[in-house]
Amino acid sequence: MTHPPTRGPRRGRYRRRLLLLVPLLLLAACTAGGPDDADRGEPDDVSPAPAPGERWQPRPGVSWQWQLTGKLDTSVKAAVFDIDGFHTTEEQVAALKRADRRTICYLSTGAWEDFRPDAADFPPSMLGEGNGWEGERWLDIRRLAELEPLMAKRFDMCRDKGFDAVEPDNMDGYANTSGFPLTAEDQLRYNRLIARLAHDRGMAVGLKNDLDQIPQLVGDFDFAVNEECMEHDECALLEPFVKAGKAVFHVEYEGRIAKWCPRARAARFSSLQKKPDLGVWRRVCPATGTP
Repeated sequence: MTHPPTRGPRRGRYRRRLLLLVPLLLLAACTAGGPDDADRGEPDDVSPAPAPGERWQPRPGVSWQWQLTGKLDTSVKAAVFDIDGFHTTEEQVAALKRADRRTICYLSTGAWEDFRPDAADFPPSMLGEGNGWEGERWLDIRRLAELEPLMAKRFDMCRDKGFDAVEPDNMDGYANTSGFPLTAEDQLRYNRLIARLAHDRGMAVGLKNDLDQIPQLVGDFDFAVNEECMEHDECALLEPFVKAGKAVFHVEYEGRIAKWCPRARAARFSSLQKKPDLGVWRRVCPATGTP
């Protein structure tokens, strides 16, 4: 099953606009949420640390929280926290690690963001069309020799802060109007470079969306992160990760959770319902499996 190469960015990428509009750095805190923030009966889960010299391998069904805006709420009952790599501090990561939580470093690796501290390091000729959000433009991922040191520096930051893994976003520029004649092979080469950069630093790495290339990339990545596969009837494309014993971290933004949660449980996904700003609020779809 394939899809036309014109699908635009997911709605969830709205979250990065809030990083521009609301200067709320993710500060270390345990904040009380309202009734809609309840974990809906989810256990206070943990994910075991990897053995020395090995990288973390999240398993299907592990609980998680995806928070990229607002004050970081470390009281959420989740084994895994996927949080912004630039805004999260080393101290916050260490606090989560002491609580036996694993941490994923969110970065955009396929698009340039004008609000990041290293934005000036990217040459203008590397920047393509906008990806649908103000201040963001697709990168020319064919320029591996120039992109590798730029991304390596970001991955060094994630490693030095103590993150267990990386979530690289915008990994499907070839399937969008990027401004460059990107091919599927270009994307595969770049995505494998990103996976290697994470693995070389002892971190796990997730494949973000890019559903059509999962058969070629499932062996290179340690987990998947997906937005709205239920909404778009695409969840079957993520089955290779679960069959390989790898977690699928999944989010829906629309619809009633009770309608799609049984299918998510059957698929052994780690599923949440979130608001598009990806703040603290969440509703949990419990999944079966071992963290």
